[in-house]
Amino acid sequence: MADISRTAPVPSAVPAGDGTPAGRTITLLVADDHPVVRDGLRGMFDSSPGFAVVGEADNGEDAVAAVLRLDPDIVLMDLRMPGQGGVAAIAELTRIGARAEVLVLTTYDTDSDTVPAIEAGATGYLLKDAPREELFAAVRAAADGRTVLSPAIASRLVSHVRAPRPTGGELLSAREREVVALVARGMSNEEIAAELFISKATVKTHLTHLFAKLGAKDRAAAVARAYDHGILGDA
Repeated sequence: MADISRTAPVPSAVPAGDGTPAGRTITLLVADDHPVVRDGLRGMFDSSPGFAVVGEADNGEDAVAAVLRLDPDIVLMDLRMPGQGGVAAIAELTRIGARAEVLVLTTYDTDSDTVPAIEAGATGYLLKDAPREELFAAVRAAADGRTVLSPAIASRLVSHVRAPRPTGGELLSAREREVVALVARGMSNEEIAAELFISKATVKTHLTHLFAKLGAKDRAAAVARAYDHGILGDA
């Protein structure tokens, strides 16, 4: 998880002058599934001294590949993209030890977006309505290894840290607990549907929700996480 204790307010991240040491050019990769956004960011940074956009990607998987190929200083990462999303890409870059710092740039500011991104290893988190100079300052700060959060995001993270954590019983709904218990018994979706008198599509929906809540990628991981949370302690 990013070191929030080193968070720098965006405005204070602007050094004297244009903020970029003489002779230094910060290289960027822009990862966003909207061509207009990519074009806008490329034009904005390429026309400003001290920055150079070296590549683009429209999904998380391509972003990771581009980082490995181009070795940028900074990745401007959207979160919700087709295929592999931004959080998964950030986690992969963290796992492989990529040099690039990741600065999330998105329109989403909910806890379900911000917290996973920071936990995955993002250096900073800004919203797309951030002023031009604030974005420049954030990129410079991230290039220096400082964590940069917009005030709204910083407030959300503080609230998240202070909020009481849900118990295992509160984490999943009653129906989701029933579904994961039947998964633990080795039942297929069809068997679970018959057992609970619901459709297979509804079973899939419950599985999708409980996977997300438990942070699990598959049925086995969901069962393991359910035991860890005490949800299946008496199952």
